[in-house]
Amino acid sequence: MNIFNKTKFTFSFFLMLTFFCSYSQTNVFKVTLDAGHGDHDFGAVYSGRIEKNIALAIVLKVGKILEASPNVDVIYTRKTDVFIDLVERANIANRANSNIFVSIHCNANKNTAADGTETYVMGLSKVASNLEAAKKENSVITLEKDYKRKYEGFDPNSPESLIGMTLMQEEYLDNSISLATYIEHNFEKLGKKLRQGGVKQAPFMVLHKAYMPRVLVETGFISNPTEGNILNSEEGQNDVAKAIAEAILSYKREYFGSGTPDMSDVRPAKDTSTPTKPKTATVVKNSPKGTFFKVQLLASVNNTSLNPKNFKGLKNISVLFENNIYKYFYEETSDYNAAQKYLQEAKSKGYNNAFLIAFKDGEKISIQDAIK
Repeated sequence: MNIFNKTKFTFSFFLMLTFFCSYSQTNVFKVTLDAGHGDHDFGAVYSGRIEKNIALAIVLKVGKILEASPNVDVIYTRKTDVFIDLVERANIANRANSNIFVSIHCNANKNTAADGTETYVMGLSKVASNLEAAKKENSVITLEKDYKRKYEGFDPNSPESLIGMTLMQEEYLDNSISLATYIEHNFEKLGKKLRQGGVKQAPFMVLHKAYMPRVLVETGFISNPTEGNILNSEEGQNDVAKAIAEAILSYKREYFGSGTPDMSDVRPAKDTSTPTKPKTATVVKNSPKGTFFKVQLLASVNNTSLNPKNFKGLKNISVLFENNIYKYFYEETSDYNAAQKYLQEAKSKGYNNAFLIAFKDGEKISIQDAIK
């Protein structure tokens, strides 16, 4: 091989390697896992069952499963028994530009008969039990130094005070509900081990500050002797971790999946207890017949002109006004592979939380149903 051909081969190889690395990085799905409490913040404690230890054990098990999956990057807010401020937990996820944020906890109640899992999305709920759960978790900020200045305007004993603060929830609520639904659906598969309690809304400070789809998982009541012992056991923690990890991977396959999706992974219906669940299916008027994919760029309370300059140069933007929120979409195609390319293009423009949605004859359906 002469010098010219050798140089040409080396340059071509370098370009291929660069392309491969760039492609791999853009397809990495980032998950931030947050183990609630830590160090001097024990969380709930009942008969030797300590929330901070159980939450950390489950998080590490979830992380181990996810780390064995291709194109998944796991970020931890803590991997040891340390105390992390609530706002810092969210900031860790924000700095990592994570695709989702999952905070894991254990529930507790003076009524030791109380049981069941609960997965929360960010929201302003009037349900008393939901507000009590938020109040309990938000009270952690009083253990932080100078918390009154840091969380000025927020009263941990009054979760509703978040109403007066800037909320980003509307942009990620749909995806948060989807993720929460997957988790609760998998908990339901555990049968008699843990009772599935459903998807709920509550104003949690740790969720409020994370700018991405995010959920807080109450894995069960450690105040309940039966359920608490399950959560405190190696077998129980493995079951819970597997349920959460598989839910995260199901969510990834639907919204960020690369290659051929798992056709056996049928998205469950949203939990009927979710307060934001639409009563009817979303239908787009004057939509063409057939199945089409779109890239949802963002959702906002603001009505924005569809000029490309308002969407980082992207053209073919459409909008849907649903539940008092404007949802902005990029492109429309009946080809799933083309839709994936449009998704990657949107992400390359900075829409890191963009995802695919599908419509059939103008009605929103799951990605898996659209592919079928």
